[in-house]
Amino acid sequence: MLRSGADTPYTLNMLPETHIAVLKASDIVGTYEEVWARLREREGSGNMPRTFLWVTGPSRTGDIEQTIQLGAHGPRRLHIVLVDDTKENP
Repeated sequence: MLRSGADTPYTLNMLPETHIAVLKASDIVGTYEEVWARLREREGSGNMPRTFLWVTGPSRTGDIEQTIQLGAHGPRRLHIVLVDDTKENP
């Protein structure tokens, strides 16, 4: 999750060409609504981030000369490192 605030302002070029995300298995949920509920619980009432950015894969667009361009609005490549933090696998 990328967040904006006084110390981390939102910019257009906020992601590198190769974005590596490290996620704990316990943080993965099934729906967007579950993410919002967890965020509200963690941040408290009235403290939600000004912006919230979902990075779901490589950025692509066909708007530039009608050809597919990768990385136009975000990363060209996205790698996810999943950390198993479950009790079964300490």
